[in-house]
Amino acid sequence: MTARDSWDEYFMNIARQVATRATCDRKHVGALLVRDRTILSTGYNGSIRGLPHCDDVGHMMENGHCVATVHAEANAIIQAARNGVRIDGATIYTTASPCWPCFKLIANSGCVRIAFGEFYRDQRIFEYAKELGIVLLAVGEAAAFPPPAREPVEVPRGERLPVDGAGPRQRSELQIDDTPMEDLPPQVDAPGGGP
Repeated sequence: MTARDSWDEYFMNIARQVATRATCDRKHVGALLVRDRTILSTGYNGSIRGLPHCDDVGHMMENGHCVATVHAEANAIIQAARNGVRIDGATIYTTASPCWPCFKLIANSGCVRIAFGEFYRDQRIFEYAKELGIVLLAVGEAAAFPPPAREPVEVPRGERLPVDGAGPRQRSELQIDDTPMEDLPPQVDAPGGGP
């Protein structure tokens, strides 16, 4: 009998395939939303629906980033919403860890796990995921290369974190929950819930 990929590896491989549809050649990212081992929605980074793709007309650059595209995670959430698919309690698999704006969308959408294939750029996701009880899971190569930790910076009680994310909740040690999907209990729908 041949060895099978874990469920997390299986879904991450599908996210990598979804990324091949991306239309911004600066970075191809794919994402999919999964609950109870069922794919709910997929998304990849690309232009606003109905507008030309970066690959065809060039990039809209701000601060070193193309801002013409909608990120893969946002597109997966949007696709679920457009089709009336409830994603509360889902896991999002994304080939790159979410940027700060996408992390906020994921958190507010009700996802309980974020599995990523590589660390992208924003360490705030680690501190806030822990605070919110969202499980972060590095899958594949990401598990071997955690991002460098930053030193904490004191901010007086009651004040907001600076824009760059430095603040008292920064951890000097990265902690990632590595519970495989097959070891998690199944999600139970609330009475009157959706699909």
